[in-house]
Amino acid sequence: MIRLCALLLAALLCFNAAAAQSAHDLLAGETRGINPRYLLQDPNGRSVTSEDFRGRFQLISFGYTYCPDVCPTTLVEMAAILKQLGDQADRLQPIFITVDPERDTGKVLQTYTEFFDPHILGLTGPPALVRRAADNFRIRYAKVREPGSDNYAVDHSAGMILLGPDGQFIKKFAFATPVDEITAQLVEILGAYQASPARR
Repeated sequence: MIRLCALLLAALLCFNAAAAQSAHDLLAGETRGINPRYLLQDPNGRSVTSEDFRGRFQLISFGYTYCPDVCPTTLVEMAAILKQLGDQADRLQPIFITVDPERDTGKVLQTYTEFFDPHILGLTGPPALVRRAADNFRIRYAKVREPGSDNYAVDHSAGMILLGPDGQFIKKFAFATPVDEITAQLVEILGAYQASPARR
């Protein structure tokens, strides 16, 4: 009985210690090795870095406009998440980073992302900077050429990555995670932080 009481007391102390941690500490570390940094360009050719959104959350996905299925699905889900968040969505900057900068110019990306939701920001840049951003986020991608053709697809990692208002990695949502589940988690995470500035 004494042993059981000691175990319960230890569990309670651990819970209290965890509750005292910041929301970021509780949620970080799910995916090791992510360096949440990028230097890219918006559709107008203006430089954009991860530091530009300090004070706001960033929900980031990587893909490309010629993607036949995964990317459109992800952006439909991202738009649905924004809608479900309602006014809370003002605290979140959704971002779509291309892994096909040769074809995905700023204007192409803008037309593509605005089709799903005008708040989704498409980012591109020189291939070397796109590669660096993908490597920082542990995103793999590679061209797959069709035999005897100049056409190609790009195999790439899928999912959505959440950065906190401090620019630090919080969580990766795996591809095909239900929208309702992602939204519920985002509501909980947003509630753990103080209100942030409105959209850019």
